[in-house]
Amino acid sequence: MKKSTAIVTMAIVALWAPGAGADSFRCGTRLVSDGDSTDKVEALCGPPSSIQRHEILRRPVYWVRGRPYYSSYEPVPVPVEYWTYNLGPHKLMRRLKFEDGLLVDVETLTHGYYSDRDD
Repeated sequence: MKKSTAIVTMAIVALWAPGAGADSFRCGTRLVSDGDSTDKVEALCGPPSSIQRHEILRRPVYWVRGRPYYSSYEPVPVPVEYWTYNLGPHKLMRRLKFEDGLLVDVETLTHGYYSDRDD
């Protein structure tokens, strides 16, 4: 009984450990994760099936020793791109969010589909 309790406790600690929530996406044998640039992701995974671009407004912030310092009250435009990878009907699609050219989020979508470009 004590052994199973210890295993459950270790599993919970592993899930709550720092970095456990980091987003990543495997392209074959290659792995891309938070902080990677659009150039690196495209070099490792190839071009996405679709790209959506827009901008968000955000106050400029600088981080010093883990604390945010805002340099202005005026928001500045930050480019945001959503890249969707269609991996086919037998795998789940992935949507990658880039802010200012860096990967910030990987979302798992529904199953992919056959496309005309997959000839």
